[in-house]
Amino acid sequence: MEKIQNFAEKVAANIEKVIVGKRSPVDLAVICLLCQGHLLIEDVPGVGKTVLARSIALSLGCSFSRIQFTPDMLPSDVTGVSIFNQVTRQFEFRAGPVMSQIVLSDEINRATPKTQASLLEAMEERQITVDGTTHPLPKPFMVLATQNPIEYEGTFPLPEAQLDRFLMRLELGYPSLEDEMNILDRQQYKHPILSLQQVVSSQELEEAQEEIKKVYVAPAVKKYMVEIVRQTRQHPDVYLGASPRGSLALFRTTQARAAMSGRDFVLPDDVKALVHTTLSHRVILGPAARLRDLNADQILQDVLGKVVVPGGDLKG
Repeated sequence: MEKIQNFAEKVAANIEKVIVGKRSPVDLAVICLLCQGHLLIEDVPGVGKTVLARSIALSLGCSFSRIQFTPDMLPSDVTGVSIFNQVTRQFEFRAGPVMSQIVLSDEINRATPKTQASLLEAMEERQITVDGTTHPLPKPFMVLATQNPIEYEGTFPLPEAQLDRFLMRLELGYPSLEDEMNILDRQQYKHPILSLQQVVSSQELEEAQEEIKKVYVAPAVKKYMVEIVRQTRQHPDVYLGASPRGSLALFRTTQARAAMSGRDFVLPDDVKALVHTTLSHRVILGPAARLRDLNADQILQDVLGKVVVPGGDLKG
């Protein structure tokens, strides 16, 4: 697991040259990357959501595209379009911005549901279909979507099917006093992202993505994960609990976290650390819970208190 540790440390340290004082969210983004998942960043404007996506792409040397979602955007603006060539008398496919390795879907909730749905096939099957022809997406492929949780006017909330395709949801939050002063110093003459260099290759990433799958997960820990997910479906304040995709997300992310910690086996602590980021966006609260100002994180904390933590030998 030392190889994965070194890989994760190099990427996270490089991103921290730009994203100051946010090591925990950066580590979560690296876990998402290792798990071949997609990331939803939900936070107020100006905290570095877009910069985080660009930093990841630059650190890996991957192709990067930014899609600014607006209400008048069409699905073809995302996936691409077939254009008739007058010379060859044939249709030619002109690829859209989704045909990149790292895709930033900025303010995704500003697009109409029809346009949002154009990403569903890309995120799950790693391909797009235009005019009956399927086009595979490049490897690695990752969607980082951002949305502003404060401003709701002129937005279209992501449906459950779309939310479920994001492996994790996280928040960056405001920096501390010292970190914000550090940001001012770093950007006095130019933005540090302009000098950010590639530190790992796409090939190294693909090798690390395969390596984390070998991390051992004891049957007792697997049962612990599944029981947590099942409890979200049975909770009285929950209208719709996490799907089996939520169990898979918890399973894979805990493997990555264990590997980044230098272990070849998963502990219950890994599960507890990742429950909120992998399941909170998959839990839909009932009307009565909303009236009581409950949120998904409170429900998950309640679930964690009810499920028995496994013990014994978990190393395999």
